[in-house]
Amino acid sequence: MKTVLTVVLLGSMLLLTSMLFAGVEPPKTGELLPEITLSVPMETEYQKYLGLPDSGQFTIPQIKASVVLIEFYSMYCPYCQDAAPKVNTFYSKIENDPDLRKKIRLIGIGVGNSQYEVDVFKKKYEIGFPLFPDADFSIHKLIGEVRTPYFIGIKILEDGTHHVFYSKLGGFDNVDEFLSLLVQLSGI
Repeated sequence: MKTVLTVVLLGSMLLLTSMLFAGVEPPKTGELLPEITLSVPMETEYQKYLGLPDSGQFTIPQIKASVVLIEFYSMYCPYCQDAAPKVNTFYSKIENDPDLRKKIRLIGIGVGNSQYEVDVFKKKYEIGFPLFPDADFSIHKLIGEVRTPYFIGIKILEDGTHHVFYSKLGGFDNVDEFLSLLVQLSGI
């Protein structure tokens, strides 16, 4: 009887442990983005770019845009380092298009990166869009502990609601094709 009880208890403990460590999955198309709270950037140009006040905190759907593309990266990720020039070109194409520059915003979140590490990455790869630290991995956990680089696109509707329209691991090969795909999927 003791053996049966021990086996049942051990089995229950293993089941509970596996349930506790079952990971959160990344947001899927059509779902809401988990609530990610970030500090408003100190730089005035980023405050204007994102349409935010000059201080406080915000959530991604509060960004004044129709579409927000979030790149989850790490300064230590060689794939992220390789993707940086293409992401910069992608950002430049949006900024140089009078229609798209009103609709699309791009931000980066440095997974496991401190503000110092984010600043080093920004300077080294000459990133023109806002980057935010996630030093304690709290945001990374919210989005399913994805590998990097990982891109999530959200569409923000006029009533303030939003949904994920793109959620995918990896960079992109062709900047123009990626931009066309995001415009098509978001419907802007």
